[in-house]
Order: sequence, then C-alpha cells, then structure tokens
Amino acid sequence: MNTTKNGANGIFARYGNRHLQWAISVGAAGMVAVGLVLLYMLLEATNNRELYERNYATLFTINVAVASLLLTSIAWIGYSLLVRLRQGKFGSRLLVKLAVIFALVGFAPGLLIYVVSYQFVSRSIESWFDVKVEGALEAGLSLGRASLETLTNELVVKARLAAGQVSESHESLLGVVASRLLDQLSAEEVSVWVGSGKLLASAGQTGYLLSPEKPQSHQFRTARADRVLSWVEGLEEASPATATAAAAKLKVLVPIPNAAVGLAVEDRYLLVSRQLPSNLVSNAQAVESANREYQERALGRDGLKRMYIGTLTLSLFLAVLGAVLLAVLLGNQIARPLLVLAEGVSQVAAGDFTPKLAMQGKDELDGLTRSFASMTKQLADARLAVERSMFQVDAARSNLQTILDNLTAGVIVLGIAGEIRSSNPGATRILKAPLSALEGTLLKDVTGLQDFGCAVQSEFDNFLLHRREHGLDHWQQSFELGGDIGQATARFSKSLTLVARGAELPGDARLLVFDDISEIVSAQRAQAWGEVARRLAHEIKNPLTPIQLSAERLEMKLSGKQTPGDQVILTKSVKTIVDQVDAMKRLVNEFRDYARLPAADLKPLDLNALVLEIVQLYDSDTAIAPLRLDLEPECPRVLGDAQQLRQVIHNLLQNAQDACEVPAHQLSREPVVVLRTQLLPKTNRVRLTVSDSGEGFPEHILKRAFEPYVTTKSKGTGLGLAVVKKIADEHGTRVDIANRMGNGEIIGAQVSLSLAVYEDVSI
Repeated sequence: MNTTKNGANGIFARYGNRHLQWAISVGAAGMVAVGLVLLYMLLEATNNRELYERNYATLFTINVAVASLLLTSIAWIGYSLLVRLRQGKFGSRLLVKLAVIFALVGFAPGLLIYVVSYQFVSRSIESWFDVKVEGALEAGLSLGRASLETLTNELVVKARLAAGQVSESHESLLGVVASRLLDQLSAEEVSVWVGSGKLLASAGQTGYLLSPEKPQSHQFRTARADRVLSWVEGLEEASPATATAAAAKLKVLVPIPNAAVGLAVEDRYLLVSRQLPSNLVSNAQAVESANREYQERALGRDGLKRMYIGTLTLSLFLAVLGAVLLAVLLGNQIARPLLVLAEGVSQVAAGDFTPKLAMQGKDELDGLTRSFASMTKQLADARLAVERSMFQVDAARSNLQTILDNLTAGVIVLGIAGEIRSSNPGATRILKAPLSALEGTLLKDVTGLQDFGCAVQSEFDNFLLHRREHGLDHWQQSFELGGDIGQATARFSKSLTLVARGAELPGDARLLVFDDISEIVSAQRAQAWGEVARRLAHEIKNPLTPIQLSAERLEMKLSGKQTPGDQVILTKSVKTIVDQVDAMKRLVNEFRDYARLPAADLKPLDLNALVLEIVQLYDSDTAIAPLRLDLEPECPRVLGDAQQLRQVIHNLLQNAQDACEVPAHQLSREPVVVLRTQLLPKTNRVRLTVSDSGEGFPEHILKRAFEPYVTTKSKGTGLGLAVVKKIADEHGTRVDIANRMGNGEIIGAQVSLSLAVYEDVSI
C-alpha cells in the first residue's frame, strides 16, 4: 500500500500505518483472549469455585490492567481526533463523526446488557438463599443422622448378644464362632481382640491381612467404660459418586463378658464391622456437602455477589472498550477510502496532479480510489502534455520574439481601426518613435507619422475591399517620410524611404512590415551617378582637347591680322574657350575619379597624426574660419586607407570652410570649424566629426546630400560628400549628416563617420 506525503496524523496517520495497525490488532487480540478467559472462569465458577476463587485476584488485576490500557488508548485516540479537529486538518470532522457513531453503536447495547445482567445476577443470588431450601437441607441432614443411628443401635444390640455367645465358647473355638457370627450379623468382618491389642480370632477380610488394622487403645478404654463403642469409618473420604460399602463402614466394639475371676485374666473385645448401604452413604454425603456449601455461601453472600457483579462488570467493560476500539478501527477502515478521495479531490482542485493513493482492497470504495488515482494520472499526463505544448508554444513565441527583436525591418501589429497593438525594436528604430509606449494609440495620431498612418490605413482598406476580387493575400507600397521641413527637423534628420508590406491576421488584426531602404536607394543613386560620371568622362573628355587646340590655333593664325578691336575680341574669345575647356576637364577628371575610386586598402594608422598632418595645410591666416581641434588623447589606431581618409578629411574641411563663407551681417556668431576625434568604448570605434557654424543644410539638400551634383555652393560639382560616402562604404561604416540646433534654430552643420579600432590579434 502506498502512502501520501500529507496523510492524516495520529491514529489515522498516513492512511494505514502498518505498524500502528499491527499494534492495535495485537491489543485487540489480547483483549479478546482476556475476555474469553474471563468468560471461561465465570462459567467454571459454579462447578469449581475453589479454582475460581484462587485465581480471581490475578484475573481481576489482569482485567483492570487491560481495561486501563484500552481506556488510555481510547482517551489518546479521542485526544488525537480533538487536536486534529481544532487544527482544522482535512477529514477530521468525518473521522470524529464515524468514531462517535460506532462508539455509540457499541456502547449503548453493552450498557443495556450490563443493566439487565446486573439485575439478573443480583436477583439470582438472592434467590439461592431461601428459608425453605435451608429447612430442606436441615431435614435431610436429620434424616440421614436418624437412619445412621438406627443402623448403629441395631448393630450394637446384635454385637452385645454375639459377645455373650463368644464368652461361653472355648478359646480354641473362637474362629468357628467368629465365622458363624459373621453370617448371623450380616457383617463384613468379625474379630476378637485382647485389650492389649492382640488379635485372638477373626472372620472376614481381616483374616487375609498380614497386619490387620487394630482398634486404638483409647477405643478399648472407651468401650470398657461405656460397655459399647460405635463409629463410622470412611464416610468423610467418601463422596456421593465414590461412596461404597468398602469405603464407608459401621463398626461396633463391645467388651466380652469374662466368667473367670483373677488378676491375670485379660479383657477381651468383640469388633463387628458392617458396610453401610451405598445409597444411604451417597445421600447423606450429598446432603451434608450441599448443606456445608450452602452455609459457606450464606456466610459469604455479599462477597459472592460482589465477585459475580465485579466479574460481570469487568466483562462488560472489556466488551464496551473493545467495541469502542473496534468502532474506531472499523470507522478508520470505512473512512480511509473516503478521506483518500476527499484529499485527492482537494489536491486536484488546488492544481496538484501528483500520483494519488489507491487502496488495494476489493470493495467498491477501494475500487473508487483506484479509479480516481487512474483519472488523476490521466489528468496529470494531459496536463504534462498541455504544459509541454505550452512550453513549445512559449519557446516558439520566444524564438519569434527574438527574431522580431533582431530584425532590421520594422514589424507593427495594428487593430481594425489602425491602433497599435504591438511592435518590435526595429519599428521603433526606423520610425524613431516609442511605439511600445504608444500601444492602443492610432498610428495616424503619432506625432510625425500622421501621413504615414493615414496612408497605411488607406492601403489596408483598399486591400480588404479588393482582395477577393483580385485574389490578393497582401499589399506592398513604398513611402517617403521626412519630406516636409518641419517634419524632418522634428523627428527625422533626413528623408526616409520605406517599403511596406501589409497582410491580415486572425482576430481582426493587421500585420505591417516595413524596412528602411534609404541606404539602398542612395547606393543605387550613387551607382547610377558613377555610371553617368564614367560615361560623361568618356564622352566629354575626348572633344575637349581638339576644341582647346583649335581655339589656340585660330588665335595663333589670326593674331596680328585683325584690327585692334577684333584682336581684343579674338583674344578674349580664345581665352574664354580655353578657360571653359579647362573647367570642363577638371569637371570630367572629378567625375572620373568618383567613378574610378579604387578599393580601400585597410591598414592600421594613427588617426590623430593623419589629422595633424592635414590641418597644417589650412593656415589660419588664409582660412575663412579658424580651425579648432578636439582630439582624443588616448585615441587608438584604426583600420583605414590613409590616402582615402586624407581625401575625406580634405573634403569635409573644405566644405566646412565654404559653409562659413557667409557675410558677417548674416551671422550673429563667429565662424569656426571644429574637427573632433572621439573614442566610443561601447562599440570599440573612433568617431571623426567635422562641424561648422554656417547656415546648415537646406531640407532638400539634407535629404540627398550624398548624391553627386547636389550642392548649395555657386562653385564646385557637388561630388565632395558623394566621394566621402563612397569612401565610408569602402571602410564598412556610415556617414551621419545633420544640422546643429541651438535655442530652436540651426547653428551649423555636422558630418561624422566612425572607424573600427585596430586589434592586434598576434598579442
């Protein structure tokens, strides 16, 4: 039998403690044994009173000890049940109720039997001692004595007559006379004795004995003095069942008259022995025994009553205690399956599906516990399967969430009205809005995303309206964010190009997936411009040299042959052609360099040293704006192409100087250019930043600053930032461009890029 961890305590601890049950079973068996012994002694009391009285004290002590032990056990059981009830332990009320019911069932009949038996024993003992019974016993004794006295007198008379006959016979004829008297007296034995104890003659059994029993000297004296002596021999040893003629004898001793006179003559005596009738002896003995026992019991009437009542009380007390104990045990047997079921139901209700106790008996309640245990196991298996499924679902959800969190694309789940239900970090990064904190808010109500939210909602409405007609399962569209100046300055530092894809989810939810393709678009534009630059360089550079040579030849051929006025015009025109051809050559060379920019040769270099080398070319006396350095003192070496980075620094410094070339009345601040290097420990990179105090980038330039031929300067090709962007791509980094803000207005522009720190793996 299995046990549960939270089983009942006390007598019902762990629903069937084998050791406790064994101890109780042994105690119950002992109680039954003592009860059987007591019942046996009670039954034997009538026939063997001496045995009963001799063992009564010991038996009484044993019964009191067993009764005390049982009473203590019952008190302990009751106390345990009371403690369990006060502690509110499960099943206590049921156990108490069953124990009380069975105890009453055992105690009430026992009490009734005890009262009836007490009255019966009391009245029965009193009925034994009656005046009529006592008188009948006295009459019986008197009758027995009278009969015995009659027989004795008759035998005395005959013995005296026989003594006279003996006295007249010669001594040699005494044997013959004794034999004749034996028949005449119907005696069993006739003998002649001398007063000194010498046997003279005998007839009967005495003649066959070597040493016959002789009368005592005092008997001779009594017979001589009283002229006769009679007594009954063997009557005390005889019992009603064993009294016989040989056992009970009537003897008469009479002196024999002696005719001779003299001092030398000895007295002679005649001893006659006759067997008493067996019926007389048995009846007399029975009456005498009954009378003696009656008198003894009459004297110990109260003691006898106490003895019987005490025995009955102990018997009934043991029976009641045994009934109560058996009631508790039987109650436990009945309650145990119910408690197992009740506790199991309570545990299942609390969510505990661990294996439950199943009783091994063959009755219906034990079978019910087995069925319940089987059901609980099935529930536990089902719960385990559900938990396993939930774990798999959680793992899948966790994996999905991890994937969503690490996606570069933005993912937003919208409601039917366009409210934000959930989003991933990619959406927050792209849209630069705390979407996780705005759950429940309409996407079109998010600051800076009004147009985007309305456009997305419109796309979803059109998709749901026409999806059945066209068999669509999603829609896809591109969006431009940050097109307006106000919108761009408020949220986006540059324009964003998004490609979005939408689909419907179960439960009236909508999935919006989008990605920032601004870099891709910019790269495509840069690639297109590179192709344009290559073709322009090829198509334009070829005719420039013949044009320049032709113009110079015309000037050489026509020079001196024209009038002064025409000569001036000719010289001026040729100079214009040559200058413009040179300008076109420079432009073509710049396009060629942009298109043919070689791959970066990345090597470790000291960025601060490279910066100091370059800034020497920017003399503060000739510079438009003073140059201020803010270099990282502990700047580590970086991976880069020194030649290309030199070109990047030149381009950025030149653009910053050009941005500060603004009339003084248009700026309320002193022009300055700042070049800064900064170590970023978290990313293990070094940031190079060039900032100016100019007017900043216009919005339309900020959106397309890295495209070739996009510039605000009156001179130049607009390839400076495009070359910087292309070099940054070769170095595996990005270029950030933004306007510097202060007090709500633009106070300059800033361009920065980050370079990877060189790590010497050989150390």
